[in-house]
Amino acid sequence: MTIRSTAVGLAVLLAVSACSPTNATPTLDGAVGTDAAIEASTEASADAATLTGLAAILEPIRERRRLPALAALVADERTTIVRAAVGRRSVDDAASVTLDDKWHIGSCTKAMTATLFARLVERGTLRWDTTLDAAFSDIAPMIHPTYRAATLEQLLQHRAGVSEQIPMALWSPLWMAGDVVAQRRTFAAAMLARAPSAQPGERYLYSNAGYMIAGAALERASVRSWEELVRQEIFAPLGMTSCGFGAPATPDRFDQPYGHESSGDTITTVAPGPSADNPPATGPSGTVHCSLEDWSRFAQVHLRGARGTAESFLSAASFLRMHTAPAGGTYAHGWVVADRPWAGGRALAHSGSNTTFLATIWIAPARNRVLLVATNIANADAEAATQDALLAMIAAYVSP
Repeated sequence: MTIRSTAVGLAVLLAVSACSPTNATPTLDGAVGTDAAIEASTEASADAATLTGLAAILEPIRERRRLPALAALVADERTTIVRAAVGRRSVDDAASVTLDDKWHIGSCTKAMTATLFARLVERGTLRWDTTLDAAFSDIAPMIHPTYRAATLEQLLQHRAGVSEQIPMALWSPLWMAGDVVAQRRTFAAAMLARAPSAQPGERYLYSNAGYMIAGAALERASVRSWEELVRQEIFAPLGMTSCGFGAPATPDRFDQPYGHESSGDTITTVAPGPSADNPPATGPSGTVHCSLEDWSRFAQVHLRGARGTAESFLSAASFLRMHTAPAGGTYAHGWVVADRPWAGGRALAHSGSNTTFLATIWIAPARNRVLLVATNIANADAEAATQDALLAMIAAYVSP
């Protein structure tokens, strides 16, 4: 399986943002913000007519788009407003998805890597303008001269000039079992020895490799693995107890959603295991899985930060910097940033896929809303379903 960028996911973001949901989808009845509004289907083949609230939105979309499962959540800065999950964990098993199931969020992990960086900056471990030759001082002579003055912040903004493509000579070794910290360090050294694809700061080049290099820099500065950093600096303080890395299910058990692939009209289950995700060394660019409830805890921190609500997790200045794209750009630090009428102005968003799951997040500060959608397949129907679900959720749960 080759690493996948969020090019597909960003297309979903653009499609959602390009049209207004007003008059497109009827506003649903229901007690939004009450326990009555929190539900999930209990049967994989549930008749949409028997469902209510968000589940009634999702099930017709899931059926029409032929998805194994579809889940979504709406929250404000403190509470979950509504959540639902419909469909099956696998097309090969009758087990239904549940509200607490875990979903692979792919490149939505990037916002977590960028948040780690901001926390280390606030502690003085790193600086926003730490250069690559300073971050990797022990190998500075081997770094291509053009890269030496590039900064870690530029890596997180996809503006360091790192290639959009990972050379096969560097990609293949990542599939071998080994120490992921050593693998990332070897990978970073090899990538930085090559000429960049653009001058640092010159233009936006979406790069999973850039985030892997940033992860290696965080590891060297903190003397902790990226996985340890995420657990200790994000999962633990935010109470994200369901979160982990790689495919969420246990091999030979249908205890969590399985990823799926499609060819024509045939949908095939991808069994959990090493080949069900990108190599572990790619973690900083996109290997996290978690329940939607736990993912929303992370999103709510950024929603509060974007709204200026008092938040101890990061300073107001750090949130502002993280949520601000470079002049003329739309990508900040793990977030796509754009003005959207339905959001009442500026919105933060991202999508991610490991080619067998698809997940999308929107944060609308002016509307005090977080929107999450996830499915356990990643094809054109999944992209369309994500767009359909988001438009319907905006109409039903985002006040103008």
